[in-house]
Amino acid sequence: MSLADFGLIGLAVMGQNLVLNVESRGFTVAVFNRTTSVTDEFVAKHPGKKLIGAKTLEEFVQSLKRPRKIQIMVKSNAVGAADRDAVDAVIEQLIPLLEPDDIIIDGGNSFYLATERRDAYLASKGLRFIGAGVSGGEEGARKGPSIMPGGPASTWEVMKPIFESIAAKVDGEPCVIHIGPGGAGHYVKMIHNGIEYGDMQLICEAYNIFKHAGFTTDEMAAVFNQWNEGDLQSYLIQITGKALEQKDPETGKSVVELIVDKAGQKGTGQWTLLNAAENAVVISTINAAVEARILSSQRQQRLAASTELQGPAVSLGSDKAALVQKVHDALYASKIISYAQGLDLIKTTGEKKQWGLDLGRIAAIWRGGCIIRARFLNRITDAYRGNPTLVNLMLDPFFKDVLNKTQQHWREVVSLATLNGIPVPAFSASLGYYDSYRAARLPANLLQAQRDFFGAHTYERLDKPAGEFFHTDWPEVIG
Repeated sequence: MSLADFGLIGLAVMGQNLVLNVESRGFTVAVFNRTTSVTDEFVAKHPGKKLIGAKTLEEFVQSLKRPRKIQIMVKSNAVGAADRDAVDAVIEQLIPLLEPDDIIIDGGNSFYLATERRDAYLASKGLRFIGAGVSGGEEGARKGPSIMPGGPASTWEVMKPIFESIAAKVDGEPCVIHIGPGGAGHYVKMIHNGIEYGDMQLICEAYNIFKHAGFTTDEMAAVFNQWNEGDLQSYLIQITGKALEQKDPETGKSVVELIVDKAGQKGTGQWTLLNAAENAVVISTINAAVEARILSSQRQQRLAASTELQGPAVSLGSDKAALVQKVHDALYASKIISYAQGLDLIKTTGEKKQWGLDLGRIAAIWRGGCIIRARFLNRITDAYRGNPTLVNLMLDPFFKDVLNKTQQHWREVVSLATLNGIPVPAFSASLGYYDSYRAARLPANLLQAQRDFFGAHTYERLDKPAGEFFHTDWPEVIG
C-alpha cells in the first residue's frame, strides 16, 4: 500500500470535508478519529477514493510519507496562552511517534498565544508546527476555504502545494498565503472572526429596522437578495436573503421568526476585544457586536424588563423604498468601519510583534472561501496594494468617497432607530467612531482637566511645545 501525502485527525464535519477536498486534488489522505467507528464509516462511505483509515495513532503515523504532514481538527477551548486543551492532548500523543522535521498543523480556532507556545515547544522537540486559521465553514472546507497559516516560512514552503491546491481561488489566485511567523495565522483568523461578528450584527440591525417598519420576511428577503447584486454583495448578505426566504414545513411560517433570539459565540470575538484593549486600538463596532450577543443571551431578564421599562411608539413612516436606501447606506458605511477597525488592529499588533504582515495580501485571501468574503474586499485589496502604509482604511480615496456620500443617510438611520427605541448598537458605535476619528478637536481637553484636578496627572497646552506638561492649582472642593 502506498503511503499518504497528508493526514488528518478529527473527523467531524469540517474535518471530513477538508479530507475530501485534499483527496479531490490528487493527494492520498490518511485519517484518524478517536472513535474508530467514525473512521470506518467515513472510509466506507467513500469507496474508490484515495483514503487510508487508521485504527490507532501509531498506524496513522506509519501510513504517512516523510516529512509527515498531519492536520489536527479538534475543538480548542483554551482561553489563554498557558491553557492546555484537546489540541495539546493530541500533540502529546503524536510527539513520541514522529521523527525530526515532521509537521503538525492546528487547523482549528486556537488562541494565537497558545499557538506560539506550541510552536516553541515542538521546535524544541525537533518538530515543525503551523497554526492555520481556516474559514469558510463546511462548504468552504469541501469546495475551497480561505486559509491563514502561520509559522516558519520554510515549513510553509513544504505545505504550499497542498494548501494552494485546496484553497478557494479568486481571479486565479489561491486564497492562502504565508501570513507570518509564530501565531500570526491564528491571530489574523481571530481578527477575521471579530470583523465577522461586526458584519453579522450590522446585518441583524438592518433586519430589525425593517421588521419594525412592517416589512414581511418575504419583503426583507427580496431586499437582501437585491443588495447581493450590488455593492453590498457578500456571502453574509446572500445567506441572509436565503434564510429569510426559508419556510418551516410544519407551520408554514418563516424559520427565522421561529428561532429563539439568543445568540451563541465561541470566544474569538471576546479574544479580539481583549487584544484590542491590550494594544489600545478602538474596535467599537466589533465590541458592540460582542455585547449584543451577550445581551441577547440574557433573554429572561429582557422579557421581564420589556413589561416594566418604557419606550416610544414606533413610527418609521410609509415610504419603504426610501427607508431601504437609507439603511443600505448606513449598512455600507458601517461595514467599512468594521473592516477598518479590524485591519487597524491587525496592523498595530503585526508591527508590535514584527510579523511583517501584508494587509493587501491578507484582504486578497479573504475575497473567496471565507465567511466575510465580499465584493468590496477587492477594493480593500487595491487600497493596501496601492498604499501599503495606509493609516486607516477610511482614508483610502474610494472608501473616503463612500463614507462622505453615505454619512447623511447613516445619521438619519441611527437617529430614526433611536427615536423609535430600536436598538442599533453597532450602527451607532460605527458612526461614533467615524465622527470621533474625523474630529479635529475632541472634549478630551476637559477630561485632562478633570484628571489633573483630582490626581495631578498634568496636561499639555495648545500654546506650548508638545511634550511639555503642566499642572494647575485647582480650587479646593468641599463636600
